Amino acid sequence: MAGTQYRGSEIKDVDQFLKDKDGLESEREKEIGQHIGYRYDVNLVPDYERITPFLTKYMETMGWDDLNWLEDVHMGYEEGSPAVFDRNNNGWVRVPDTISLPDNQQDRDMIARELLIKFQMSDRHPLVNLRKAYMKF
Repeated sequence: MAGTQYRGSEIKDVDQFLKDKDGLESEREKEIGQHIGYRYDVNLVPDYERITPFLTKYMETMGWDDLNWLEDVHMGYEEGSPAVFDRNNNGWVRVPDTISLPDNQQDRDMIARELLIKFQMSDRHPLVNLRKAYMKF
């Protein structure tokens, strides 16, 4: 598998950090007592056979052949809860408790991509308030 090392941790499979509840394998993580984010192999290309209906429609609407801008979006965890990181507001978007997550990492990542897009398009996104405050036209 591409990218078998991550900051002092040996990566054995793509779901390693989900199976390892403590997840404090690297020396730095042991030292600080917490996970270091983005512990997934970003070299893995999304499996488009696992794409959600929403993402399929999104790609059709946008006229895109791929999701290149979302390929490094992965399901992560914030304080033990599944979440996806939104770079636009530099914060985590937690997965609602009503969504049950599949066992497969690629499926979880597709849900993370869908959740991120929906949140960024919603009125609840922090950048909506900035746009309203600073838009000129």
